[in-house]
Amino acid sequence: MDIAPIFKSLRKQKTAALLIAFEIALACAIICNALFVMVARTERMQIDSGVVESELLRIRSATLDDQADRPARIAADLAALRQVAGVVDVAAVQQVPFGNSSWNTSLSLERDGRGIASSTNYFDSGNLVQTLGLTLVAGRDFLPEEYLEFEDMFNAEARANGVAIITQALAERLWPGESALGRQFYPDTDPVTVVGIVKHLVRPSFRGSDNAGNSTIYPVRHTPGAQYVLRFRGRSADAVRKDAEEALRVVHPSRLTLGAQSFTELRERYFRGDRVMTLLLGGVVVALLIVTALGIVGLASFWVQRRRRQIGVRRALGATRGDILRYFQLENFLIVSLGVAVGMFAAYAVNAWLMLHYALPRLPLMYLPVGAVGLWLLGQASVLPPALRAMRVPPALATRA
Repeated sequence: MDIAPIFKSLRKQKTAALLIAFEIALACAIICNALFVMVARTERMQIDSGVVESELLRIRSATLDDQADRPARIAADLAALRQVAGVVDVAAVQQVPFGNSSWNTSLSLERDGRGIASSTNYFDSGNLVQTLGLTLVAGRDFLPEEYLEFEDMFNAEARANGVAIITQALAERLWPGESALGRQFYPDTDPVTVVGIVKHLVRPSFRGSDNAGNSTIYPVRHTPGAQYVLRFRGRSADAVRKDAEEALRVVHPSRLTLGAQSFTELRERYFRGDRVMTLLLGGVVVALLIVTALGIVGLASFWVQRRRRQIGVRRALGATRGDILRYFQLENFLIVSLGVAVGMFAAYAVNAWLMLHYALPRLPLMYLPVGAVGLWLLGQASVLPPALRAMRVPPALATRA
């Protein structure tokens, strides 16, 4: 089909055509970035924590114990929790995955050297690897004599022979392509030796997935603000939670329970904002598609109404119904293509602004053709009803004044 008549017709009504092209360009820019953010948020929500979430319960509580009474109170709490029906393992730790609060450290390979990796610090009071269900892929768990009291962490002599268990992701970051077992790193001025490597353990709080698996476990007992992690089987989380809270109250009647949640609940709460953001962006995408489709339908219907006599003349001169249908489809394709071409540049401009203000990664090129194809299909589907009405215009209309 000769497209010269189409360009001639568009030049006569360029304002309406440019408005639709601008609407499509705006939709392309927003939809490409919205889809990118939605996919990124969805991938973030599906991240593997490395722990057996369906079998874990976290309990936080507070008492008015003196510092000297903390070890005895924690030991009594752990002993009471082990007696709860269905509980198979118990551990005390100062932070948990999806717990928001995170204790992080920059690690280096030399004393006073430049930090090359950021890692979160889990303080294991004992049995943490087994309780969380972590997969030990190399090395071993901590030995009893390797555990330090929390106060000894500030004693250079006591921590001189420090050890740690790290994740595979952190090991690869510190020693790419090499074995990390037996190697030393520096969280401060004293070296720490790697004695074990676990497959994965996510940070309590993270922004992206690039460093979410950089975690280090240290053998430190009786940490202030310790939380209890219970691994249970054969009973519901609610039943174990109720019995565990009662067992802790028996140990310390004046105890204040700050919260008891399953790890499924912790994950749901942690990613609540991501789910809301994904739903909102999905609504924006749907609304933009509907508005764009209505604009195309309205413009095409207006043009069909104004060109009825012209269409009748073309039919009288031998144009088939298929020719009329293809005319409007090609005209729409050209307008949408102009909008998509401008929208691709606008998409990168919007992404650059998001990168600057919200630390969003660069928009992958694959989203541009996806957005373009989607808008082309939307344009062809939207112009079809007016085009079908146009192809039914009778040739006799050419003889009417």
